[in-house]
Amino acid sequence: MSSPQKARQRKRLRMVDNVVATVAAALERSSTSSSKATTTKSIARWQAEMPLESEMRPKDKYTFFDRKEKTYRKGVHKLPKWTRVSQRLNPPGF
Repeated sequence: MSSPQKARQRKRLRMVDNVVATVAAALERSSTSSSKATTTKSIARWQAEMPLESEMRPKDKYTFFDRKEKTYRKGVHKLPKWTRVSQRLNPPGF
């Protein structure tokens, strides 16, 4: 990937992190006013499982696991719809 592509990918990851944090904060704020806990399963699962952009290794930001590749890694820009699909998690050891 070129440097501008990498910069846009990092920006995209940070934007997703900001959206998740904003939605979680809004749900938390609304739950305190109505005195009952309001969180969706998907937001809680995302925060528990997915690493933030700052926590990810560069290898995971720009490549994804592909068992058919010789090195088991493929550039994320070769994935169809790579700007819309989350590729934050990879198998352990790869």
